[in-house]
Amino acid sequence: MANVQGPVRGLVAPRESGEGAPARAAPPSAARPPGQPVTGARHICAALAALVESARREVLTFDDPAVGLRRPVPEPFPELAGACVRTASERVRTVRQVLPRQALARLTALDPGSVARLPGRARLTDGIPFKMVLVDRSVAAIPLDLEVLHNGLLLVRDPVVVHALVRTHHAWWEAGEDVGAVRQQGAALPPRLRPVLDALLAGLTDETAAARLGISARTYSRRVGELLNALGTTSRFRAGAEAARRGWL
Repeated sequence: MANVQGPVRGLVAPRESGEGAPARAAPPSAARPPGQPVTGARHICAALAALVESARREVLTFDDPAVGLRRPVPEPFPELAGACVRTASERVRTVRQVLPRQALARLTALDPGSVARLPGRARLTDGIPFKMVLVDRSVAAIPLDLEVLHNGLLLVRDPVVVHALVRTHHAWWEAGEDVGAVRQQGAALPPRLRPVLDALLAGLTDETAAARLGISARTYSRRVGELLNALGTTSRFRAGAEAARRGWL
């Protein structure tokens, strides 16, 4: 048989052993699991506590601290993530939380001081894509159902997935508003305009709203104008959205 010459020689698979032995294909690299699932209340609490305890530089979160107000959530899960993040904030330099706007309104209604106790920096967006705690850009905890921790969580360490989660958090963070600025806007709503806002949200006509508030239709119309001016809009249809954005609902 003629010798194989030139670049063609490199295309021929080397023989394993013995004349005529077929070449053996290299085994495929083992696929990395997407994450480590954790279930059971005791294991979930321990995993989350260990995660934030390991934090040394940064904690990023998507959180809805008011989720327990919308659905039954067993203790200690309604405040578990928040408590862990508060503990981590005493040790790490950077804590950034992204919260849905409606959470601020619900928390403020129940406890006006709760927002001021949020650890680190917090920003508000119209919603969050999922609940998450991400530590030092190396490991993340995400609920298996994306919303509540007591149904189980997934610990993600794959660097590509973690990097994607960091970028997702950055995008939501950049689109959000600082809680402090929104709280200042919310405090600016004059008390006399609160019932006017409620009437607009209820869809009442000017005549009906004025009668309920015990004022003339002209006075009510003037206060609607004041409210729209405070909201920075000329549209009554936008009033609800602007009020929600400022945490006035």
